[in-house]
Amino acid sequence: MDVKRCLDTYALMEISQENPDFEVYLDSDFVITEITLVEFYGVILRNYNEQTADYWFRKLEGYAVSVNREILKEAVKFKHENKKTNISFFDAAGYIFSIKNGCYFVTGDKEFKDFKNVEFIQK
Repeated sequence: MDVKRCLDTYALMEISQENPDFEVYLDSDFVITEITLVEFYGVILRNYNEQTADYWFRKLEGYAVSVNREILKEAVKFKHENKKTNISFFDAAGYIFSIKNGCYFVTGDKEFKDFKNVEFIQK
């Protein structure tokens, strides 16, 4: 995979709120996992409305990639190994996907600040 970055829901929320520290990623080579896309859809739906959620879904669906069962299984193990943190399953899957595909995991979630292969952007 030639993609350099995998964005998480935190990064997508910041992009949707026009945070310039995150908007630059729209012009970079990035992917998001399908499960991150649907998590983001749910967050936008909850915070705004279906029209806005559909807008962002359509805007980002071309960047969405599938996550296979082995990565999902490893994500469950990663989440279990880090159970003292507040890492979501969605973020665990994105992080493991990133490691397995040689990408940086882009987030602002403090739980990932000191993990390898993370591009941590603080608000």
